[in-house]
Amino acid sequence: KRSTGLRPSPSAHSDITQKGYEKKRAKLLAPYIVQSPGKQQKKSHFTKSHRGGGTRDDRYRSDVHTEAVQAALAKHKEEKMALPMPTKRRSTYVQSPIQTRTPPDSSSGSEDETSARRQSSVVAPQSLVSPTLQSPDSGNSRSTQGSSTSSSASSTLSHGDTKPQPQTSSENNVPPPDVTAVAHAARGPRVDLPSTAVVRGMTRGQSRSSMIETADGVPVSSRVSTKIQQLLMTLKRPKRPPLSEFFTDDSEEIVEVPRPDPNMPKPEGRQIIPVKGEPLGVVSNWPPALQAALARWGATHGKSHPPTALDRNHTFCLTGKLWSRSVKLAYTLLNKLGAKNEQILKPGDRVALVYPNSDPGMFWVAFYGCLLAEVIPVPIEVPLSRKDAGISQVGFLLGSCGVALALTSEICLKGLPKTPTGEILQFKGWPRMKWVVTDSKYLTKPSKDWQPHVPTANTEPAYIEYKASKEGTVVGVAVSKVAMLTHCQALTQACNYCEGETLVNVLDFKKDMGLWHGAVMNRIHTISVPYAVMKACPLSWVQRVHIHKARAALVKCRDLHWAMMAHRDQRDTSLASLRMLIVADGANPWSVSSCDAFLNVFQSHGLKPEVICPCATSPEAMTVAIRRPGVPGAPLPARAILSMGGLSYGVIRVNTEDKNSALTVQDVGHVMPGALMCIVRPDGPPQLCKTDEIGEIVINSRAGGNMYYGLPGLTKNTFEVIPVNSNGVPIGEIPFVRSGLLGFVGPGSLVFVVGKIEGLLMVSGRRHNADDLVATALAVEPVKTVYRGRIAVFSVTVFYDERVVIVAEQRPDAGEEDSFQWMSRVLQAIDSIHQVGLYCLALVPANTLPKTPLGGIHISDTKHFFLDGSLHPCNILMCPHTCVTNLPKPRQKQPVGVGPASVLVGNLVAGKRIAQAAGRELGMIEDQDLIRKHQYLTEALQWRAQTDPDHVLFVLLNAKGVATSTASCVQLHKRAEKIAAALTEKGSINTGENVVLLYPPGIDLIAAFYGCLYAGCVPVNVRPPHPQNLAATLPTVRMIIDVSKAACILTTQNLMRILRSKEAAASVNIKTWPTIIDTDDLPRRRPPHIYKPPTAEMIAYIDFSVSTTGMLTGVKVRHSVVLITPWLCCELYSSRQIAICLDPYCGLGFVLWCLASVYSGHQSVLIPPFELESCLSLWLSTLTQYRIRDTFCSYSVMELCTKGLGTQTDMLKARGVNLSCVRSCVVLAEERPRLSLAHSFSKLFKDVGLSPRAVSTAFGSRVNMAICLQGTTGPDPCTVYVDMKSLRHDRVRLVERGAPQSLPLMESGKILPGVRVIIVNPETRGPLGDSHLGEIWVNSPHTASGYYTIYGEESLQADHFNTKLSFGDPETLWARTGFLGFVKRTELLDASGDRHDALFVVGSLDETLELRGLRYHPIDIETSVSRAHRSIAESAVFTWTNLLVVVSELGGSEQDALDLVPLITNVVLEEHHLIVGVVVIVDPGVIPINSRGEKQRMHLRDSFLADQLDPIYVAYNM
Repeated sequence: KRSTGLRPSPSAHSDITQKGYEKKRAKLLAPYIVQSPGKQQKKSHFTKSHRGGGTRDDRYRSDVHTEAVQAALAKHKEEKMALPMPTKRRSTYVQSPIQTRTPPDSSSGSEDETSARRQSSVVAPQSLVSPTLQSPDSGNSRSTQGSSTSSSASSTLSHGDTKPQPQTSSENNVPPPDVTAVAHAARGPRVDLPSTAVVRGMTRGQSRSSMIETADGVPVSSRVSTKIQQLLMTLKRPKRPPLSEFFTDDSEEIVEVPRPDPNMPKPEGRQIIPVKGEPLGVVSNWPPALQAALARWGATHGKSHPPTALDRNHTFCLTGKLWSRSVKLAYTLLNKLGAKNEQILKPGDRVALVYPNSDPGMFWVAFYGCLLAEVIPVPIEVPLSRKDAGISQVGFLLGSCGVALALTSEICLKGLPKTPTGEILQFKGWPRMKWVVTDSKYLTKPSKDWQPHVPTANTEPAYIEYKASKEGTVVGVAVSKVAMLTHCQALTQACNYCEGETLVNVLDFKKDMGLWHGAVMNRIHTISVPYAVMKACPLSWVQRVHIHKARAALVKCRDLHWAMMAHRDQRDTSLASLRMLIVADGANPWSVSSCDAFLNVFQSHGLKPEVICPCATSPEAMTVAIRRPGVPGAPLPARAILSMGGLSYGVIRVNTEDKNSALTVQDVGHVMPGALMCIVRPDGPPQLCKTDEIGEIVINSRAGGNMYYGLPGLTKNTFEVIPVNSNGVPIGEIPFVRSGLLGFVGPGSLVFVVGKIEGLLMVSGRRHNADDLVATALAVEPVKTVYRGRIAVFSVTVFYDERVVIVAEQRPDAGEEDSFQWMSRVLQAIDSIHQVGLYCLALVPANTLPKTPLGGIHISDTKHFFLDGSLHPCNILMCPHTCVTNLPKPRQKQPVGVGPASVLVGNLVAGKRIAQAAGRELGMIEDQDLIRKHQYLTEALQWRAQTDPDHVLFVLLNAKGVATSTASCVQLHKRAEKIAAALTEKGSINTGENVVLLYPPGIDLIAAFYGCLYAGCVPVNVRPPHPQNLAATLPTVRMIIDVSKAACILTTQNLMRILRSKEAAASVNIKTWPTIIDTDDLPRRRPPHIYKPPTAEMIAYIDFSVSTTGMLTGVKVRHSVVLITPWLCCELYSSRQIAICLDPYCGLGFVLWCLASVYSGHQSVLIPPFELESCLSLWLSTLTQYRIRDTFCSYSVMELCTKGLGTQTDMLKARGVNLSCVRSCVVLAEERPRLSLAHSFSKLFKDVGLSPRAVSTAFGSRVNMAICLQGTTGPDPCTVYVDMKSLRHDRVRLVERGAPQSLPLMESGKILPGVRVIIVNPETRGPLGDSHLGEIWVNSPHTASGYYTIYGEESLQADHFNTKLSFGDPETLWARTGFLGFVKRTELLDASGDRHDALFVVGSLDETLELRGLRYHPIDIETSVSRAHRSIAESAVFTWTNLLVVVSELGGSEQDALDLVPLITNVVLEEHHLIVGVVVIVDPGVIPINSRGEKQRMHLRDSFLADQLDPIYVAYNM
């Protein structure tokens, strides 16, 4: 089993001690024991302050550093930093079950400053819990009433009070109708919600600002607003002084590199001279090869001092027969693997060695057996499961080395993961391998005359050592036979090994130092202490040294630390025999503190200060430097105290004044014998450094690696480096090897290492070392928070720079408060000590980070999980506001000193067209008989009832596709008459009064509409309330009824019951409804006469709808418009049958549903969209069944079909669905065409015959329902790609498909006859050139005649409906659509042979976000967000006080919630250059979507501010 941490847990963690029991009991009971506040405060502080010593990772321990961190934090404390704590739903805590319910620190003083933060976990008061037992945080209970009051009342619960305070009555501040009380699982019924209780026409300019100032109907004490206030205060605090002026936005190039800080230190020394090691001594009887040494040793000393290993029970397993066994294995490998006389292995083949860390004996036999057989061993770790960290990268190594055979032991083979059939699993990315067991019972004894061939060492590879790079790729460093021999010789000379000495080795014997020092060359006796033994008994290596009087020991800082933790158990060990204690990771600058502390403890046990020998190694250069054992009594080498600031610029400055940011480094001795060392710049050409500059150590020596096996390109850059001087001239011929270590040469040619290349984080041109940041984070009292000191630091590239990310494992019992406290303190400490901002700080549950084989954290996998969104943090803090300093400068709007006239002239001079377009002339309208005959729809219906009474105009289908009701011309006419009679008799309605129609989609609605026209009243069509969700939908109905001053309501019996029900009374006043007439069974009466309006300019009906910004507007539609609009549609669709799957409540949907058939006599097949929820394929099968050529739908219908049926085209085919008859499928929308949805729809249903040309879009707006409609005549709709950067500046720049930052836009349809469109600057109201984005203004005979407003705000009406250009053509009256767009002349020709002008709609002007002086369209940001992670179902963005808020619905499990925060922040920063202020993760279905399938962002904003969203997680980015 692999290790779980870096340290054995003291017994206190495993079985609960008496003291631990008392403590836990006290904690669990605390909320229920009433105490005087003073006492309890004291007690809780006392119990928390001290914890067993076993929790802190002291590898990075340094008292000086800890003091520095405390000082830095104290400095910040004076500035009083109150970060808003994230809001989290209780269920998202991922913790061990027992501790989840313990409240944080239950002090009853609620006056303290923390009570504001404590309110973060809102829990509705539980009525069932008796007041004495209710702790503020108890339970997962969530408010069931869904009203806003329950949550706001609970957020006022201060922490000590046990009784909920009485709920404040919320009658006076009516919150907006609650959207979220819909059942969460499915997105509930689509609801149209006005945002305010007051309806009036707001001017376009005023609408946004007024909404921001008055966060509509939001209780002021709302928790969210206080959080955001807190966040804004924090963001206003002055940032670190910016490095001069950062960026000018050239609109082409987004970021420039920051100018270097003028005060940055520069190296001043002379150029370094290469440092030489002492010459390698010549020894007379030195063997010619390593195998020869083994042979000689095996022959002379049969059983003298073989390597031994310690197993779990501290018994010895002697491997004295090393030589004979190795020979046996070599013979078996060469002769016995294949069938007779078939040689499977040839000399030079690569073979994997897979042995556990507990079996050095077997490993050594295999290693030497391979050397004797002249095959190349590649030692790797034992794979434990398919999901091992980095397992596929090991496969890359095996593949690049061409390994086909793996040696292993029998026990190890049994433990490997197997398939159900018993074969060894094929690990991800691994080549196919044959497994060979090397236990001696399976080996063949060679014949007498067989001797292994032992040639003199040459430059052929002897073995391959694996090495993981910073990105996680695993490469193999090939070590030649000569290098291996020379390296052993150099080590023997440097360490002064004598034959027969004993060495205790705690390191991994398969690679690196453990392999080099354990080699038989030195003829010393090696005792290996495996990691598993160390975990069970941390002192085992010290005991071995004592028992065997060992002269040398090979350890890491971790082992020193473990021994110190456990040394109390041992009184009588003596370390006096040691002459060398080699510290393998002495290159880590933080090793110095471990060495000092270990010496401190064990000096009394005979440890001599001069025996501690730190050394520096790397797989490429092997041993770089090692401190030689000192002479007793001689002074110890001095240490370097360096300034961290200097280090970050790569310069050595001795730190004297600011103790807080100093780094103490110990030397790693001198260069190895026979080697030559230089320091070169780590980036760019290998230029020699100056003496006071930090660079990468490069080595020239015969004892180093000679290539990355199978990777010649990488090899050249690492193993064949020729340093150059400051003029770029090579200093010689000899190649050096890059060691991957950063350091410098100090006085007396001592080598100092300050970090590794792979731990290097380059942020804004400064270097930081990951280990240093880990040390700082650990110095911030992690005892309460961090599990066993497990912290990973890495950098990710976001927006043109590296950003620092810290991920730590959180203790299972850490409180929410403690963790957040710790995170904010780490931020401050790192900021003041390293002067670098953190981008993200995440805490994950204990034991969940990927581990390396020896229990450390696998950094590259952790980084991969972070970027992939599969890290599952339980706490996260993002700080993009503080650390992203390279954003372009906000755009300054040009003062409008330049008048629109000059702009126009400028455009003409520049040769740009004025952006305008027109449909063809309406001249042919005169020829039509019908129009000449009938001025009004009522006349048309009467005429049809007489001339063609039995022609069926409407067919209504149910979910099964069965026609539930039909209406012929005469039936419709008769029903309209009945309704008109009822209106005049029952309702005593006068001509011109408004009547509300409240019907589900169907034929009743159509009859009622014509009934109103027959009676001379004005119909107002209203979507009926949703019976399951009256609280949210009924207020809107009530509001329209009140605003339109309706005299009467026409409806069905069913809806009449609902309007008068108890449930309805809960949300509106049902006593004041106007007269309600149910039209289900009316007596057969005819009205005395059918009303005929005196003029066609009279109002025919009022069209009410709620805009996406939550504004309720009613538009008056004249009789003349009523006639032209359906004519326009039908002129394009002359077929006899059309299918309509739309909501018939407003805009073009209503026109097509109710008016078009009566007008042009075709048959309409009506499909209510809600029926699709129970039968998805209803619409498509209807198209097949009726062989329909033309159909109309909405985006929500298209989305339902794409998502629900996309994967089932085969099933549809089997059912006989065939769409080859469909000539045009038009999507009606008041928005930018959803290109990707239309594409996916066309692609998916191509299999069932849908023509790729069929799908197109229409565009209408409130002022004019039909501006564009793609006909079957005319060119196909075209798609262009525009540059998003320019679009934000209101410019249109076309780019190629696939260009970075490009946005595809589809033409919104052909401009209808009689319609003129012009693009206007919304501020100056002057016409724009066609390379500009502006507001679309329209002029046409079928524009609506104005808003129906109760205040008669004529100014607004004139503004929207009758506006003139400020320049150019000042006579024409235009209507403002409120949409931004542009016109492009395309290469296509239209019907009349002219070049076709295409209109592109980009988005609603009211919806746009103004951020950093640029104009953003929410849909673009949302598209990016939805791509960020597979679990994001839907997202919406809005701004509040200049903060960008992103709300995302979580489609996956709740543990993914926090993964989304960094990914959303990254993607918005990368693609839109914006910093997200707040990320809100909610359940699916929370984002309100109206009946047209558009998101209601303003409504979402109001619910967020009123704290009604019940979010899973809210992250406030700093």
